[in-house]
Amino acid sequence: MSTLKYILALAVLVFAFNSCEKDDICVDGDTPLLVIRFYDATITTDLKAPSNLQVKGLLDTGEYGDIITNTSTDSIQIPLRIDGLSTTYNLSINATTDAENANEDVLVFDYTTKEVFISRACGYVVNYEELSDELTTDTDNWIKNIEITNTTVEDQTTAHVKIFH
Repeated sequence: MSTLKYILALAVLVFAFNSCEKDDICVDGDTPLLVIRFYDATITTDLKAPSNLQVKGLLDTGEYGDIITNTSTDSIQIPLRIDGLSTTYNLSINATTDAENANEDVLVFDYTTKEVFISRACGYVVNYEELSDELTTDTDNWIKNIEITNTTVEDQTTAHVKIFH
């Protein structure tokens, strides 16, 4: 009788573990961020971090909200909007507490969106396709050139955009 209880308990345990689905926990369900790398405009193969970079995204209210503040790095990851077909950013260098010295450039990314089903636990993520850019030209652009290296944003493992300054 003891062997029967042991077999029954083991069968219940095996059934319980097999009834759980693999996708009950979401680990891969994030919409990818846009990866931007900054390069030297004269030696285009050299990475070059902009000094005191500040990135602000245009909100529905018409104001800009902080995304990244006062950093000096040669690579950033920023979100693209999923509720539209473009995202507008204000990228500033020398953006310390003294806003007078900041040099601001406005950059618009246009794209199409594509919803991709990941799993029941994760649901859908949005990927971006046909990525293009438009830099607002002013008298003192710190951004000299922009190159889209990957027009499809499906992951965050490689750069999608190169900015030369």
